[in-house]
Amino acid sequence: MSRIGRLPIAIPAGVTVEIAENNVVTVKGPKGTLSRELPVEMEIKKDGETIVVTRPNDLKKMKSLHGLTRTLINNMVIGVTEGYKKVLEVNGVGYRAAKSGNKLTLSLGYSHPVEMIDPEGVETVLEGQNKITVQGIDKEKVGQYAAEIRDKRRPEPYKGKGIKYSDEVIRRKVGKTGKK
Repeated sequence: MSRIGRLPIAIPAGVTVEIAENNVVTVKGPKGTLSRELPVEMEIKKDGETIVVTRPNDLKKMKSLHGLTRTLINNMVIGVTEGYKKVLEVNGVGYRAAKSGNKLTLSLGYSHPVEMIDPEGVETVLEGQNKITVQGIDKEKVGQYAAEIRDKRRPEPYKGKGIKYSDEVIRRKVGKTGKK
């Protein structure tokens, strides 16, 4: 039995979960509404204040879908109650970030400033000039946008310049050594 899939999902107060046909699950909460179509093979039941996901048989595909389906619903519940956020740090001389409206402007040592527009449902907040917080209710969108920002200038191993996640550890390398 899937260790994650068999765990019931507790529905916190102030959150409503609706399960329509074709396993379209809609979760409404204090921060907003999320809707997602989940695999039809899985059986999603609302049982009082919990949601239980069951699988029809023990085929490999069903086993993998079981835990995935439960985790996706759980992520939606957490998203509408607490929300998700990822913190990025911009390191490097002259590297900085600026924000105007929903446009994020990054100066990353290129000949031009890099401009990015926040996608729908995702917001970026700046703390100073080198800390970017990406936040929203959809875990997938938050993670994807944070990854896109990081891709504009990945951290390099010699000086550690670039955009990195706040909890990321950059493996440093030793630079050139002179002749003796």
